[in-house]
Amino acid sequence: MHQIALIPWLDPEVIIAAAGPWALLVVCFIVFAETGLLVGFLLPGDTLLVISGLLTHTSDVFGMNIWVVSLLIGLAAFVGGEVGYLIGHKGGPAVFERKESGLFSRKNVERTNAFFERFGGLTVILARFVPIVRTFAPVAAGVGHMPWKKYSLYNLIGAILWGFGLTMLGYLIAYIPFVAHLVTEYIDIILLAAVGGTAIITLWHYFSERRKVRKELVAGGDPDTDAAEARALTLDSEVFDRAPDLDGDGKH
Repeated sequence: MHQIALIPWLDPEVIIAAAGPWALLVVCFIVFAETGLLVGFLLPGDTLLVISGLLTHTSDVFGMNIWVVSLLIGLAAFVGGEVGYLIGHKGGPAVFERKESGLFSRKNVERTNAFFERFGGLTVILARFVPIVRTFAPVAAGVGHMPWKKYSLYNLIGAILWGFGLTMLGYLIAYIPFVAHLVTEYIDIILLAAVGGTAIITLWHYFSERRKVRKELVAGGDPDTDAAEARALTLDSEVFDRAPDLDGDGKH
């Protein structure tokens, strides 16, 4: 029997059980929110997908077969990415001026931009597997006006590999009792590893940004400077066409 989690409100099994007949809808909403609503920092995306696939195999919690479950989750991931892109495309650099929002910090945006600098458009795919970056990558692509058709193709591939793929992986894990037992029995450790580090970094960024905002208010912040900094964070469209810098030497 699954034990009570150390982080119950982030435990995928608790979330799914609490949702009852709406379980699949809740899972899809969480997946969508990670990239579509800019609130993906503390959501159990990766573990939620694996557990959803595992539970589809071991119980009838969703009332659907694994192909339907995986496809719907993958669709939610794709739609979330499209909404995130639209937010960035319509909002432009002004999105990055929200310095008072500690989670939406310059540090997080710079981290995402660094991924684009290294991997180009492929970042849209790779970002799916990196917490925080997967939340900002769609927005950064939209702000930088990455060609929509190209972005959507990468977004679709990423949604299939991450949303559909991890869910199906969880389903296949259930065929290996030993592995399935480890995943369900030690979900707390998985959650702590996946969420703990991200939470610490996120909180550090949050309080760091809040301190900066207070200092600027005391010193009398210049709106024009904020706007200039926001424009500086906007990606050059050429970055989307660069070949991936796989060796990390800065050369493409």
